[in-house]
Amino acid sequence: MTVQSISQQLHASFPSASFWRRLAAWVYDLLVAVAIIMLASGLALGFAALLTTTGAVTLPEGMDHAAWLNNSPLYSLYILGILGLFFGWFWSRSGQTLGMRAWRLKVQQRDGSLITKKQAFIRVLTCAFGIGNLWVLVDFKNRRAWHDYAAGTEMVTLSKEANQLYYWKELR
Repeated sequence: MTVQSISQQLHASFPSASFWRRLAAWVYDLLVAVAIIMLASGLALGFAALLTTTGAVTLPEGMDHAAWLNNSPLYSLYILGILGLFFGWFWSRSGQTLGMRAWRLKVQQRDGSLITKKQAFIRVLTCAFGIGNLWVLVDFKNRRAWHDYAAGTEMVTLSKEANQLYYWKELR
């Protein structure tokens, strides 16, 4: 039996997040994700230019670096990996992405503690780009999404005071 801190007990008592709050946070996070994709794509284009400049890769006639990247499944995996790292890092570090912080949402373990890296990885793999949140509209009792069930997590709505804390170091 583990001993819960007062902070963990408090966080375990917050209500489950509604679908509309999740959707609003998803829209905020989509904007951040687009910016991250743009940055990651710029780095990939620079790397592709470096490869062609050094002669390591020769592009077919009439093909530019962007088309070459888009034809590669490695580029898609790279972008998905970057996004997975972004969300996984924020979820396991503080329980909140930027959009979740704006809408006072936090992903946590059922006991109120921060999620593990393994749980964050499971959430990333099973969230289906946010579509898993639609399950909240059907799951009236628990208001948990697919990825919450798969990872053993929950998303809660924080109070204004609790949202002011950022890292919740005592919840680790």
